[in-house]
Amino acid sequence: MHRKPRILVVGSFVMDVIATTEQVPRSGQTVYGKSFHMAPGGKGANQALQCARLGADVTMMGCVGDDLFGKALLKTPQADGVDVSRVLVRRDVTSGVGHVTLEVTEHTAQNRIVVIPGANRTLTVEEVSWIQQEIATYDMVLLQLEIPLEVNRAVARWARDAGVPVMLNPAPATDLDDELLSLVTYLTPNEQEAAMETGLPLNMENGVICPEDLARIAAALRDKGVEHVIITLGSNGSAVVEADGIRRIPCVKMSHVADPTAAGDSFVGALSVGLTIGLSLENALAFASHTAAITVSRMGAMPSLPSLEEVEALLKERGFQGFALSALDVLRT
Repeated sequence: MHRKPRILVVGSFVMDVIATTEQVPRSGQTVYGKSFHMAPGGKGANQALQCARLGADVTMMGCVGDDLFGKALLKTPQADGVDVSRVLVRRDVTSGVGHVTLEVTEHTAQNRIVVIPGANRTLTVEEVSWIQQEIATYDMVLLQLEIPLEVNRAVARWARDAGVPVMLNPAPATDLDDELLSLVTYLTPNEQEAAMETGLPLNMENGVICPEDLARIAAALRDKGVEHVIITLGSNGSAVVEADGIRRIPCVKMSHVADPTAAGDSFVGALSVGLTIGLSLENALAFASHTAAITVSRMGAMPSLPSLEEVEALLKERGFQGFALSALDVLRT
């Protein structure tokens, strides 16, 4: 590829309202927190921004409310070059909000999130119909599950008809219909989402996900038409499950975990960029793992997403030899 990859993200904008605490309250209990802040996010917008910060040419389609949050949600991705000119601003509807409780200990951070979808759930197939005429100009389409399923299904169908690969990040977890799955090129669930989509168990053996369970889950998803199943496993890295077996990509460890809120979105965005510039799936996954590692070492969703230069620096620091860094040159053109 001799030009920057073009990526279309159809998805959500969510303002994260984050309370940090050393102790999560039980039912009926009140505790003191350590800090409070707000950070723009939403799975779609996070993934779009990560793609843009890595150098891709990104268009984002979604919907925000005509309120202060809506203006702030558009400002951050726009500042990094994401084309948000197609995003709808809905009157009399609130923008999406994510209520995040972040439990922080000396070495780890765990989050609990309640998402109020707001304007995200009002998007219609008719409002995204322009995509059908333009979709062939993109190299990849990214979808998630914070907008109506019928919109995802329509966009995925248009992409498949135009020969454009579709990456679906099935989060938050929900029951997916077989039609949508049959249109997906890359499915990127975490272990809980993969188990929920298939109704199959995913057990641990000595702190490691059971490979037989992984194989069964991936086979069930491939039987529904998904070409590539990539299951993210948190601190256990990720696994590509294909007909010839399971390939594991190790997690890239950082000395400090500050906030895992956007780790999955960072991973998915980087994976899509890696694939669209021609990296092998294994190398694209390694690129994504290094990108997500930086994200979890920082606070917030969008503010934590790294630039291409930062990811390159980590690849060099860790002595990564999977591909020459010159393979990333197209992202700087």
